[in-house]
Amino acid sequence: MLTDSSEEVRTAAAESLERLEGIGNLPEVFEALKKGNLGTKIKALYALNKIGGEEVLPALLYCSTRPEVDLKSAAVEILGNLANPRALPVLLECLKDTNPVIQAKAIAALGNFKNPSIIEALLPFLDAGDGLLDAEAIISLGRIGDGALEARFIELLRSPHTQTREAAAHALGELRIMPAGS
Repeated sequence: MLTDSSEEVRTAAAESLERLEGIGNLPEVFEALKKGNLGTKIKALYALNKIGGEEVLPALLYCSTRPEVDLKSAAVEILGNLANPRALPVLLECLKDTNPVIQAKAIAALGNFKNPSIIEALLPFLDAGDGLLDAEAIISLGRIGDGALEARFIELLRSPHTQTREAAAHALGELRIMPAGS
């Protein structure tokens, strides 16, 4: 497949091989995560992102509870990329973190689940008024696609923060308009 006439097929084959090689190196990645310095640990987390699957989840869940902000931030981001339902409780808990960067990563991660049950947990962040948490909440809520939020997003177009206005404009373009209460 690496010599297929279609570039898309060649790319897919290369990505599949890369993932398979990563699975074979999983013990090495776990070892780097345990014993490496902070930079090595973060690289190991991103390797787990490429590998994916159930076997990487325990390490990512553990790292998402660590006190090191960089490590926790990367783990939360990757849990969002993988969008495994087992990560939902941990990501929802990260919304309560005192660090706004972790909160923002958790908000963004939750948007990848496209699960309407998450909406209620994200709504309070629309009132953050900081251009970070409110913008991330708008983007995630737009991905989830609850049309009942259209008026709220239009209201946020008047925010003093450029990031918030940009997120609201983008979310309005993605929003699937659904009648309230559907």
